[in-house]
Amino acid sequence: MYIVEKQKNGRYAVKKKGASRASKTFDTYQEAILYCTKKNKELGIETTTKESTNSTVKKKKNSQVSKPKKSGIKMFLLSLLVMIVIVAFIFVFIKYIKPNMDNVGTDSSTTTTTNNNNSAEGVIYDDFQIHFMMLGNDKAGDSIYIKAGDTDILIDAGSRKGSSQTTLPYMNQYVKDNKLEYVIMTHGDQDHIEAFPNILNTYSADTIIYNQYTTKTTNAYKNTLVAFNKQKNNGANIYYASDCWNNTNGASREYKLSTKVTMSILYNEYYFKTQSDENNYSVCTLFTYDSGTEKHYFMFTGDLEREGEEAMAAYYDGSTKEKTLPQVDLFKAGHHGSKTSSNECLLSLIKPKMCVVSCCCGTNEYTGVTDNQFPTQEFISRISKYTDAVYVTSIYESYEIATKADKENVPGVSVGGNYIKTSGFKAMNGNIIVSCNDTGVGLFASNNLIKLKESEWFNTKIIIDGKERPMRIWG
Repeated sequence: MYIVEKQKNGRYAVKKKGASRASKTFDTYQEAILYCTKKNKELGIETTTKESTNSTVKKKKNSQVSKPKKSGIKMFLLSLLVMIVIVAFIFVFIKYIKPNMDNVGTDSSTTTTTNNNNSAEGVIYDDFQIHFMMLGNDKAGDSIYIKAGDTDILIDAGSRKGSSQTTLPYMNQYVKDNKLEYVIMTHGDQDHIEAFPNILNTYSADTIIYNQYTTKTTNAYKNTLVAFNKQKNNGANIYYASDCWNNTNGASREYKLSTKVTMSILYNEYYFKTQSDENNYSVCTLFTYDSGTEKHYFMFTGDLEREGEEAMAAYYDGSTKEKTLPQVDLFKAGHHGSKTSSNECLLSLIKPKMCVVSCCCGTNEYTGVTDNQFPTQEFISRISKYTDAVYVTSIYESYEIATKADKENVPGVSVGGNYIKTSGFKAMNGNIIVSCNDTGVGLFASNNLIKLKESEWFNTKIIIDGKERPMRIWG
């Protein structure tokens, strides 16, 4: 017959009675007794159990074995309970957690590393956070949520009305009092404003800043102004950018957001006069994090074009401290990385360490000319002189090389010419979070932290009009 013995190491040995070596050892008594029972049954011996040094005794063949059965039932019920818990977790994960992984900011890279721009990768600091949000479609646009201590700021609300279905759940994780202390509309284009009504129907606003000079008559712009006026009727302050710059009508050029964070309205010539390009009306801002021993700077220029950048560079000529722009830790690429923004005149002053592009990479939304699709080759050639830490929120889901048909609307492509036809969207870096505290700058992405120049899209080889070429060239 077989017996169970408890060993000095705490394990349980099953062995033939009188044998010096065990047939098999187990971690638990239950496992050992089940195996012992099995072996004894093979010999025609039933088993009773009592946990001791020599625990197995002979019984009549027809005697009832109660304890192993109870143990087996307990193990079965325990296994069943574990399976129920696992199935429930999988259901909750698939149904509720997985669809919002981008929103929560769960990154596949959990290891903290240091980029060559001195930012710590895979880190989100609490003191100051900038969130470049995905917009839920394949359109270029801006919607940037910023948190400085208990102060909540929103710069723009693109790119379409339905984008609020993506951005609101994301912001709800951080806005705890249903109030935005500051709302900035950089300019009146659809891809920067259309979600404002839905967002301001959810949150109240303390202060709203925008540029009064615009020729926009679109429904999107009108609806945004209606939303602003509702906030004004509920006590919000509405300031023009020109008043902020001039410190007039209750507005300020500089706003203290927390003990360490300041928001400054930067100079723009087109706060004070009209211009043919709506993009040049963009309200420009500089956020400063001051730890007491060092400062970090984060710059936003909306869709400011070459004319606006040249005027800004002319003003910030370095002649005084007030007229000197610092080197910035972060520059939000002007106009989604277009060929007409982020020009050398401005980049040479701010020498950005890192750049984030808010767009759906490579789509033919505005043009069929490959080099001019956001982010453009000209933008890449210029920014590459200063940093290789360039990141993009979204990218198309699929593409094909198409041939333009007669009367087909593909700007920049002749009939019979090839162009990249894109569809759908997905995360490239995903929601990008740049943060800061006294130890430095953190960089995090909900999808991955691969640099633009190292991405699959950037290095894809395509054939356009019979010629093979890479999607983009660095430098």
